[in-house]
Amino acid sequence: MTDVGESETLIEIVSPSSSTLDLNRYVNFVRDHAAGAIATFEGTTRDTFDGRRVVELRYEAYVPMATQLLAGICASARETWALRRIAVAHRLGTVPIGEASVFIAASAVHRADAMEACRFIIDEIKASVPIWKKEVYENGEVWKENKEFFERQPAAAQDRPSCCCGSKIRVQDDASDGSADGLRE
Repeated sequence: MTDVGESETLIEIVSPSSSTLDLNRYVNFVRDHAAGAIATFEGTTRDTFDGRRVVELRYEAYVPMATQLLAGICASARETWALRRIAVAHRLGTVPIGEASVFIAASAVHRADAMEACRFIIDEIKASVPIWKKEVYENGEVWKENKEFFERQPAAAQDRPSCCCGSKIRVQDDASDGSADGLRE
């Protein structure tokens, strides 16, 4: 577990050996008597994607860079909105169905600031932080690319097929048809 930042910001990249994220811990961290609002975002593992049954997600990260970029994202949020406290946590390793992989909590005097900051932070995480997600299905697995990343890379986006979550590269497929094409929509 890695903690960085000033006393009003908590950033954690939670190692694969740890269990679930302690959501109450992060909400309690952002509690502040001067805050009139606490907003949160919880990203969880869903059980299906594009009609395929998801078994689990697996996350990997370049932790030193991820931590540094998360600190910068939180600083940018503070420059834009009147925030009291921020907590950001992201799990690594296997995340089963229904469990949280990422959690963001922000407190502010007014609700709009806290809510907008949460949205900004998750969008920035998906666009720029080196945390990679593999979706594991009953019949294969794929590394997922975030559309937010490619929206920032106009030339790269033009070479990619259009999809709600960007393109996905198949690394294993046990489908009965035996196909193993390199790119899957």
